[in-house]
Amino acid sequence: MTQLEIAVTPWRLGNAASLAEQGEFAEQLEFHSFWLPENHFGDNRSIPSPLTLLAAVAARTSRIRLGSTSYLLPIRHPIQAAEEVAVLDHLSEGRVILGIGRGIDPNMFHAFGVNPKRKRSIFNDHLSTMKRAWAGEPIELENGETVTLAPLPTQQPHPELWVAAFGPLALKQAGRLGLPYLASPGETVDKLTVNYGLFKEACVEAGQPIPDITPVMRTLFVSDSNTTLNTVRRALAASPSREPAAVEDWAIIGSKTEVADQIQGLREKLGVTHLVARGRLPDVDTPSLMTSLEALAEIRDSMLV
Repeated sequence: MTQLEIAVTPWRLGNAASLAEQGEFAEQLEFHSFWLPENHFGDNRSIPSPLTLLAAVAARTSRIRLGSTSYLLPIRHPIQAAEEVAVLDHLSEGRVILGIGRGIDPNMFHAFGVNPKRKRSIFNDHLSTMKRAWAGEPIELENGETVTLAPLPTQQPHPELWVAAFGPLALKQAGRLGLPYLASPGETVDKLTVNYGLFKEACVEAGQPIPDITPVMRTLFVSDSNTTLNTVRRALAASPSREPAAVEDWAIIGSKTEVADQIQGLREKLGVTHLVARGRLPDVDTPSLMTSLEALAEIRDSMLV
């Protein structure tokens, strides 16, 4: 079994300085990567420009990789998006992992003047243009002129790409691209087993090799306090937008021994190579969340022995 890489998301959303501090703490604990989502409109969870915030993290770190859980291609101009990714890759000296997605909120598409029914075809077209731009190929414009991207990404031919996917059509699209599939953190292990089966079938049907990277994102919390653990479980059970399943089916919660066993179970069932630990939890203070991450680092280290 290959070595498991463990990554983290912010445990508190906030301004650039706060996120940079969290990225620095994650680097001190030697986590593989630090991930930001993309969310638009509505409340303080909105992160409309994850690459801008990751640039702030890049300035405070030097080793940890920087990831976007779903950089939404259909709502962006592909040449400008390619430029922004290349700049962040330069700024971070080649540490970008670009998780790309299509988006699901109809209001977001309407706000950006995008037909939601065309999001998958636009995604494919934009990704194709971006990959050609990153490779230094001239990109032809509507007037017949061409432009060439500068600077090119530090990583060549482009930064590492993962595809965030939710639903059968998105899974098949990811498989046809032959890129690692990053699952939603709210799906059960049984659902993920089915999803990875569909994804691998799509890879084979498209003549693509099955990626050797299998990333999974899971809500994760480690504590020796049963009282705290029960509080977290109740809060997660009451959270919206989750499948009607027990918390244990879609989250990893427990003592260090219990969490280590659950992680090992994921590896055996799904072949997980990269675990992205989602740390934002209701009713848990910041010191407890940071202590949980320290315990997770100890679990990781024990798995390397």
